[in-house]
Amino acid sequence: MTPRSTVLPSARRSILHLRHLLVLAGTFLAAATAGAQGDSVAINHGDPRIGLRSGYTDAGEAARNLELVGHAQRLQNFGNPQNLGDFAFLNGDLAFKGNLAFQGGFNGFQVWDISNPKSPTLRTSFVCPGGQGDPSIYKNLLFFSVEETRGRVDCGTQGVTDTVSAERFRGVRLFDISDLDHPKQVAAVQTCRGSHTHTLVIDPNDKENVYIYVSGTSVVRSGSELAGCARGVSLSDSTTSLFRIDIIKVPVAAPQNARVVNSPRIFADSSGAIAGLWNGGAHGIGTQTTAQTNMCHDITVYSAIGLAAGACSGNGILLDIKDPVHPKRVAAVIDPGFAYWHSATFNNDGTKVLFTDEWGGGMAPRCRATDKLTWGADAIFYRAGDRLTPAGHYKLPVAQTDQENCVAHNGSLIPVPGRDIMAQAWYQGGISVFDFTNPAHVKEIAFFDRGPMDSTKLLLGGDWGTYWYNGYIYASEIDRGLDILDLKPSDLLSQNEIDAAKLVRFDVFNPQNQPKLVWPARYVVARAYLDQLVRDNGIPRDRSTTIARDLDRAEKLKGASEKSALTQLAGRLDRDARTSSDPTRVQSLAASVRGIAKR
Repeated sequence: MTPRSTVLPSARRSILHLRHLLVLAGTFLAAATAGAQGDSVAINHGDPRIGLRSGYTDAGEAARNLELVGHAQRLQNFGNPQNLGDFAFLNGDLAFKGNLAFQGGFNGFQVWDISNPKSPTLRTSFVCPGGQGDPSIYKNLLFFSVEETRGRVDCGTQGVTDTVSAERFRGVRLFDISDLDHPKQVAAVQTCRGSHTHTLVIDPNDKENVYIYVSGTSVVRSGSELAGCARGVSLSDSTTSLFRIDIIKVPVAAPQNARVVNSPRIFADSSGAIAGLWNGGAHGIGTQTTAQTNMCHDITVYSAIGLAAGACSGNGILLDIKDPVHPKRVAAVIDPGFAYWHSATFNNDGTKVLFTDEWGGGMAPRCRATDKLTWGADAIFYRAGDRLTPAGHYKLPVAQTDQENCVAHNGSLIPVPGRDIMAQAWYQGGISVFDFTNPAHVKEIAFFDRGPMDSTKLLLGGDWGTYWYNGYIYASEIDRGLDILDLKPSDLLSQNEIDAAKLVRFDVFNPQNQPKLVWPARYVVARAYLDQLVRDNGIPRDRSTTIARDLDRAEKLKGASEKSALTQLAGRLDRDARTSSDPTRVQSLAASVRGIAKR
């Protein structure tokens, strides 16, 4: 283990600053509870998440339609047993490549072999303190975020004591992981606010370079330490390092030449004023106090549609990224219930964007019975062109205790065809899997939760990020390690739908670089659509029975006979769509059947 004494005063100051910054997301703590009335979390006494036993390694567990199948304990030198929840050692976000899960954290990164999801094993680890350590993978490169003032160029654990120092590193590290047992830092790109998070951006028209969008949320470093950095003396000071993101260009063949190539003012108004969005403060009586929009916390890019969604402290924004070096803001939204816009997820067809609100900075209990359902929650917007329109909210639908930090955090889509389903982390609220196909009526499908870390006080813990990857749900647990879960069928999700989701596989998955989900032509995909039509009464029962029988018969045929049967079935489905209450889904079923016929 790393002894507590190795966290030097400069590191502690950095950690305290980060705590202050996170809590800034919800500055009024006492008033929040007083104002939480009317739409607070209902206490469902039948929910098994209520009253779970506390503990670090022996906490009570509750699950519905999710099974914990694998677990890897956090390494000893990646934790502080004398101070569970120590900011210097928290586990953070995940990235995936092949049979490996890269788990970033405040003390470096751990790499797990997930060839057998039921028995993950440590592949390697690398101590490199300096912040939450968000990871991304591209080919043989690992990108790693560093924000705290204790971060060193050489990854040393001794921190940096001087106010201005050439030894300090705050920005994005680039490691060559060709030899995974011996990662080699090939570049370290400094930025003025460090990198709280970053986003890998791949330009389909540029095979020679990749780009990194850097979201810095911390203090601006001195210009004496990094030339060009400036806090700014007023909102009109165009030299300030606030009100921007940084863009790093990485030549794939020569990553050592990575450098910042642009720092776009994506918050500017039409007149060019750089502070063009929300100035901070409350939105009115009974609303949240919101941070000023001078930073992005997280940016999710969806290259397939040429857009990115930025969760930017006081606003949610939409960016045109067709030219990745010069992103342009095309929309901005506000939710009066949001304190700090934290992260974003598109649905697969890009017609919806889900933003999260990290009310309380992830450190506070914000899922109590007295806390509003629209605070510390997800806000869902419809997207049409450059317009974002409010569509609904979702919050963990069960009350948590005062001893559990709980708020909406990181998640990803589960690739069920025809539905918008997401797995999401809620810190000590656990994992929630929910359907937001109809954002006005979001439904929870599955959950997994543990009891609080301690029964008498709040110790920071829980699930940081929860992601579907190649058939399983992976959760980075802040204190306990890595969890791997398997989704189970229920009245809200069929086995066919789960099996169809498991057909979608990726060689690499970086959650903030959202991939287009495409399903292969398989009978189980058609049956998944049929299950949805049956569940939602989108087609008469007798007709669905006949369609199921026709699929079974066609699957037993071969060659031209199979193709003929499927083509005829697709034609009948076209006619069904004209009278169905859910014609779009029937058309998707018909398209799936035609796809099988063309194999």
